[in-house]
Order: sequence, then structure tokens, then C-alpha cells
Amino acid sequence: MSSPPPSLWRRLKAALRPPRTLKVTRMGRTYLVVTFGVGLGALNTGNNLLYLVLGLLLSVIILSGVLSERCIKDLTVRRVGTDGAFAGEPFAFRWGITRRQGHAFALTLSEVDSPLTGEGGVGYLPAGAEHVVRADLTAPRRGPVKLTGVRITTTWPLGLFAKTRVFKLEGTLLVYPRRGFACADPGEAAVGHVGEANNPHRLDGTGDVAGLRELGEHEDARRVHWLKSASVGKLLKVEREREERRTYILGVQSGLTGDALERRCEEVAEQAHRLLEAGHEVGLELPQQRLRPGAGSGQERAILRALAWLGFEEQREEAA
Repeated sequence: MSSPPPSLWRRLKAALRPPRTLKVTRMGRTYLVVTFGVGLGALNTGNNLLYLVLGLLLSVIILSGVLSERCIKDLTVRRVGTDGAFAGEPFAFRWGITRRQGHAFALTLSEVDSPLTGEGGVGYLPAGAEHVVRADLTAPRRGPVKLTGVRITTTWPLGLFAKTRVFKLEGTLLVYPRRGFACADPGEAAVGHVGEANNPHRLDGTGDVAGLRELGEHEDARRVHWLKSASVGKLLKVEREREERRTYILGVQSGLTGDALERRCEEVAEQAHRLLEAGHEVGLELPQQRLRPGAGSGQERAILRALAWLGFEEQREEAA
């Protein structure tokens, strides 16, 4: 018999999940063993003092359950998200949590039914104010990660039991390719120079120092070399060579799958980062998508998003 599709299996697990789950901690197991021993001793000896101690131990278990339930009720949680998630390395992820009334203690937040590892916590949550919880999560692979809910766990008040409540909150986290070293060369530039960069008489760039000359009228005074100007008695301007600015078109070949595709996406992401950091313009050609050349951090983010969706086009259409 074939297993159901992952999405159907996820929905089935969510439907069958109880509203609360309880897990015994290491300290709680020791406590239960002691309670069982006291109860066994009370039955065998008939000692009233042991019955009183047994009643006290059982009362603490009931009290712990009541207080932990009050701790995780009346909560509202929203997913703030992250500025950027790269595969294989920790990234900052945030949730916003609010309590309508009362107080909550020792809360731990994490994503449920997802490959993300890591969790964040808050020791004390007052009523009425939203608290942003930060966690360092790690994603094992590139691509979209389906988020179904947020798990909130508390061990308050005694740490004997860990009570968990799951808030249904669907979303998608896009994980960029793993950052590393690019062994492949980006190739020849599609356009050698951009604008007037090929004019050797243009000396108003940000490169190496080409010389000094007297500052002209209406020219920028920020380029004045004040030490040399003071020695000669007139304003001297620093002339710098204009750096070459080129346009590159990076691409991912069609037909790549598995580790070969992942490695190529990592190489293209690293090449784009180095070229854009050097001031060049970078474009991207994919089997089903093309990005026009551009510069700056916005272009790098667009390239990373396109590489993250590569191979997951069906999920992208579903998300849209």
C-alpha cells in the first residue's frame, strides 16, 4: 500500500493532534518513581503518615497540571519571520507573542512539523504587551519550507512536565542557497564597460589615486586634500581613477538535478555576491526565468529568491 502524499499526511496529523500534549521531564520521571514508591509503601504498611505524604505528592502533580494550563491559555502568536535564511547555517527567526490576561512563565517556541531546527524562549510574559521572541533556526536544504504551526511549550511551575500547545499558523519560508566558496569562474563579461567607464580622461571615480590638481569652481570640496593644500597655499583636489564596471550574465543549465543542481546554485549565488560587491551589474538566466542585469543589494536578493525557487516551480504556483 502506497503512503499518502506529504501534504495529505500533514493535514491528517494536524487533524488528529490533541489540543494539548504532555511530556514527562527527567525530573518528573524521578518524581513519579518516588511517588510510586511512597504509595507502594503506604499500601503494604498501612502507615497514615505515608498516606499523607502520598496525598501531598499527588496534589503537587494536579497543581502542576492546573498551573501549566493557565500558563499556555489566552495566548496569541504571530510569525514575524526573518530577514534572510541560508541553508546549512543559523539565521535569526522571530515570533510575536501576546497574552490577553494574566501572566505566563517559561515559554519555549518552535516550528511544528518542519525541517527547521532550533527554538526560542521567554522567561516571563506579562499581559497586554507583545513580546518578540528570537530564535536561531537552521534549515537543512535550499528551497521553500512549508510552515504549518507554532509550538509553545512550558515546564512551569516545577519542571516535572512539559505541556505543549500548537497554534495553527500557515506560511512559507524561502531558504536561499548555502553560502560558500565559488570554484567556477563567472566567465567573460557580457558588456565590457558601462556608461563612460571606458573614458581614460574620467578621473572622478573611487579607485586608486591618480594625482592632484587645483580645485575648480563649483567642484565638490569633499575631495580636497587639506594637508597638501595647506602646504602650497591653495586648494588641491584628489583625482582618483574610475573603476571598471562590467555586466555579467550568470546562468544555471537545464537538466541539473540533485547535488549537481544544489552545487550550481551555490556557485551562482557566491559569484553574484562577489560581482555585485565589486560594483558590477549581474543578470541571471534560468531554464524558465530570466532576470535583467542590475546592481545593488536589491538585485542580489532577487537573484537569491530566483535560485531558491529553482526546482520548486510547482510549489511556487501553489503559494501564489
